[in-house]
Amino acid sequence: MSRSTKPETRKPIRGRPRSQKADDAILWAALDLLAESGYGRLTMEQIADRAGVGKATLYRRWKSCEEVVAAAVAGFVEGEIKIPDTGSVEEDLHLLVERAAKTYRGRPGRIMPGLLAAVAESDAVAHAVRTGFLTRRREALAAVLKRGIARGELAGDVDVELALDFLGGPLFYRLLVTGGQLDEAFVRGVVKTILYGLKKP
Repeated sequence: MSRSTKPETRKPIRGRPRSQKADDAILWAALDLLAESGYGRLTMEQIADRAGVGKATLYRRWKSCEEVVAAAVAGFVEGEIKIPDTGSVEEDLHLLVERAAKTYRGRPGRIMPGLLAAVAESDAVAHAVRTGFLTRRREALAAVLKRGIARGELAGDVDVELALDFLGGPLFYRLLVTGGQLDEAFVRGVVKTILYGLKKP
């Protein structure tokens, strides 16, 4: 945004500034309702009621359920995903997979089934999912894998994209299909199993 050097030419700011508290309440309300009743039944009225805000407040920010959910997904994982460097590709991968498992053991895990259903119904939500938290996690895992290749811990011909699918797939399978535990034993087993096929013969 460009800034004018002439104060007298600036337009006056009208209305009250947006409240971050209200924004957060709206976004989490949308995700909670998504988990409870699904994307197809989600309404702006429900979101406003759950968030404890007026419909006017909601519509000043977003014009549709699709926009609200897409915005919520964009901030689904707060902050930057830090890339560990323990000196061991196995331990680095373990830390990243464990952080993902910890996330899905909490509130985001309850939201995920409804969120993935919304992906099939909304291009905007699908874009937010694929370019948001999933991309950030994959980028962190890819960095660790590539570093492992460079250090000679992994085979030089590793298909990194395929390895990322192998690392993420078991978490979603347990979360969405079997309902099994995403515990320490599971995380360690996933990493060891995947690395068995990635290390130099």
